[in-house]
Amino acid sequence: MADNKAIYDKNTLEFVTVALEFCVLMEAASGHTPHDFTDKAVKILPLLYLKAALLPETGEPEDGNDAGHFITENTYEAIRCRTAALLGEYDTFLDTFHPDMNYSDTPVASTISENLADVYQDLGDFAALFRRENEEVMEQALHACRENFRMYWGQKLLKALQALHAVRFGEEPLPDGDRLLTEKYAE
Repeated sequence: MADNKAIYDKNTLEFVTVALEFCVLMEAASGHTPHDFTDKAVKILPLLYLKAALLPETGEPEDGNDAGHFITENTYEAIRCRTAALLGEYDTFLDTFHPDMNYSDTPVASTISENLADVYQDLGDFAALFRRENEEVMEQALHACRENFRMYWGQKLLKALQALHAVRFGEEPLPDGDRLLTEKYAE
C-alpha cells in the first residue's frame, strides 16, 4: 500500500470538509429558494474545485480494487430531480464544451442539475468511504476521487458553475423568496 500520509494531509482534510458541505447542500436543495441555492452553490463550487486541485498525489492502490459505491441510481436521480425542480426554467444551459459540439450545427443543451448530480455522486461515494476510517479504503477513495476529478467531475463542476453564475448574476435575477419546486418532487 502507498504511504497513507496523503489521507491525513491538510489539503485532504480541507477537501473532505468542503466535499461534505457540498453534499449537504445538494441533499437539502429542496429546502432552499432558487436564489439561496444558487447563491450558496456559486460560493462553494469554486472552493470545491480549488480544494480538489490541491489534493496531494497518491500512489496507485496496490490491490487495484474499487473501494465501493454508496450513491445509488435512485439517490442520484432524486438529487438530480430535486435540483431540476428547484431551478425550473433556469436549469438548462447551452454546453459549448460538450464533445458532440464538434459534429453539430446546433447547440447542445445541458442541465445544471445533471452536472451537479454527477459531482455529488463521486463526492458522496468518497465521503462515505472516507468515513470508514480504514486507511487502505481511505487511500483508495482519495486516489479514485482525485482521478475522477481530473478526468470527469472537475469539468462537470466548472460547467455547472458557469451556468449558475449566469443565473445568479445575470440580468434576470432569480426571485428571492419563491420556490420553483413542484409538488411532484417535494418531500
